[in-house]
Amino acid sequence: MVGKFIFSRVLTGVFVLFAVATITFFLLRTLPGGPFDTEKKLPPQIKKNIEAKYNLDEPLWKQYIIYQSNLARGDFGPSYKYIDRSVNDIIKETLPVSVELGVISLFIAIGAGVMIGVVSATRPGGVFDFASVAVATALVSVPSFVTGAVLIYLFSVKLRWFPAALWGGPSHIVLPALTLAAGPAAYLARLVRASMLDTSKALFIRTARAKGLSGFKIVTKHVLRNALIPVVTVLGPITAFLVTGSFVVEYIFAIPGIGRFFILAVSNRDYPLVMGITVVYTIILVFANLIVDISYVILDPRIKFDKGGI
Repeated sequence: MVGKFIFSRVLTGVFVLFAVATITFFLLRTLPGGPFDTEKKLPPQIKKNIEAKYNLDEPLWKQYIIYQSNLARGDFGPSYKYIDRSVNDIIKETLPVSVELGVISLFIAIGAGVMIGVVSATRPGGVFDFASVAVATALVSVPSFVTGAVLIYLFSVKLRWFPAALWGGPSHIVLPALTLAAGPAAYLARLVRASMLDTSKALFIRTARAKGLSGFKIVTKHVLRNALIPVVTVLGPITAFLVTGSFVVEYIFAIPGIGRFFILAVSNRDYPLVMGITVVYTIILVFANLIVDISYVILDPRIKFDKGGI
C-alpha cells in the first residue's frame, strides 16, 4: 500500500514538473524583449547567427519540442549570457551553496519555532507568551530585506561580530541564516502555539489528566505529537523555500547561490537558466511534499494510505 501511494505521488510529481516547465517556457516567450536585445543593437547578420545557434529562429512549437527532449535527458541547455557555461554547470556550482544555507536555516526555524511555540502554549497569557506572540507577529510581517538590513547594521556595522556579506567561513553563514529563518520560525511558533492550545482542549487530553499522568508526559506524548500534524503540513513549502534559498537574502548578502543567479537570469532574459532553476525548484518542492505526506503516518498511526486516508 505504501509503495502504491509513493508511486502515485511520483506520477503526480512528474505531471506537475511537466506542467510547470511548459507554462514557464511559454510565459518567458511572452515577455517583451529578447535575450540578445541590447541598448546597442547588434548587426542583423550577427544577431541572426546567434539566434540560429540557440534555435531561436525556429518556430515556437519546434523550440518547445527541442527543449522538452533535452529536458527528458536532464540537459537544461547552454546559458545565453554566461558564455561557454551550461545551465547544468551553473546549477551544480550554485545549488550546494543555497542548500547549505537553506538546511542551516531550516534547523534554526524548526528548533526555534517549535521551542517558542511549546513554551508559549504551556504558559498562555504570561509575559513570555505575550512577548513571543508580539515578536512573531512582527517577524512574519517584516520583509526579509528589512530583517537582513537590521542584522547587518547591528552585528556588522555596530558590533562588528560578523561580516556583512560574501560567502566563506562559518561566520559568513550566521547573519543570512538568521535572516532567512526569522520569518518561518515566527510562523511555526505561532502555528505550534495555536495547535497545542487547540489540542489541549481535546477529550483525550482530559482523559489523560484524569488518569493522573504528569503534565510533562501529557505535553510531550499527547499534546505535542498531535499538535505537530498541522505543522508538518507547512514544512513542505517551508523546506523547499529555505533549501533553495531566498532570492532577496542571497542578493543582499552577495551569496553566490542559485537564487541570486535566478534574479540575474530573469533580468538578462536568459531563458535556459530561468527554466533550469525553475525545474530544480519544482523538483525540490515535489520531493518535500512527498516526505510530508509520509510523515503524517509516522506522527498519527490513525492516518492510513488508503482511500479514506492520505
